[in-house]
Amino acid sequence: MEERALADRTFENVEVDRVGTDGRVGRVTLNRPEKMNALSQELMYDLWEALHDLEADHSVRVIIVRGAGRTFSAGYDLTPARGGADAVVRHHKQVDDKGRRLVMGIRTGMQQITDIHMYFWNMAKVTIAQVHGYAIAGGCELAMMADLVTAADDAQFGHPGLRGLGTSRTGVIWPLVIGMRKAKELYYTGENVTGTEAEECEMINYAWPKDQLEDRTIAFADRIANMSADHLAILKVNANRFYENMGIYSSVRSSTDLDAAGQMTEYSMQWQDKMREEGLKGALAWRDGPFKGTDTYKN
Repeated sequence: MEERALADRTFENVEVDRVGTDGRVGRVTLNRPEKMNALSQELMYDLWEALHDLEADHSVRVIIVRGAGRTFSAGYDLTPARGGADAVVRHHKQVDDKGRRLVMGIRTGMQQITDIHMYFWNMAKVTIAQVHGYAIAGGCELAMMADLVTAADDAQFGHPGLRGLGTSRTGVIWPLVIGMRKAKELYYTGENVTGTEAEECEMINYAWPKDQLEDRTIAFADRIANMSADHLAILKVNANRFYENMGIYSSVRSSTDLDAAGQMTEYSMQWQDKMREEGLKGALAWRDGPFKGTDTYKN
């Protein structure tokens, strides 16, 4: 009873419910639909707490993470009051008295986000990211740390922030799952792929019509949940250990360091100036404009 009560706590920025046979599939819904589930400090820590609760509940065998409204997550909250991926945790000095950015303060904040991602990767329950709409930037980073990913066929996966604004910390998993060539193409162009394309390159498990996504994801999770929680945990450790031996831990840590360093490049400084002068919409137009209509080599 205590386990069940713990897992049924309520949160401001995520919702938790049970689906599947006898409620053995836990589900966490990112719940900032008015902000396209942008990953704010408050949402990230609510997600972390909700996952901890479900992990501690032995009746839960599989966990689905999805987004409310029209998208999974459009990435980190880039509103000026929050400041972006390094501002999810703001307990560390990130600028000096003259307003100049301090790379290790930025890196420390980013590392705390990475810790949440790696907890999601490591947790003892099988996890499924159920994606519709956008899973871009931080939203894509989160989805990639799930054990399994299902998506609407018209969903969008990618990290447009790679266009001069640091690195994708958990995107270093791409070479392991989609191969080096395709991974580098996505790194160097910052372009998105659809759910269908993501399935074809094995970035995700399944792409289905949007109106079938929820029911089929639950059915997928419920089939896995036929096995006991402890046995699934052993199978997960066994599978994850391969990628750990391949260097997933060191790669994600190094990518976090490089993401912090990437905030100090000339291009990134120009982005910050655009954010201050023109706001988020103007900065995004400046960043993405040169890429529009330049993929004619594909035809």
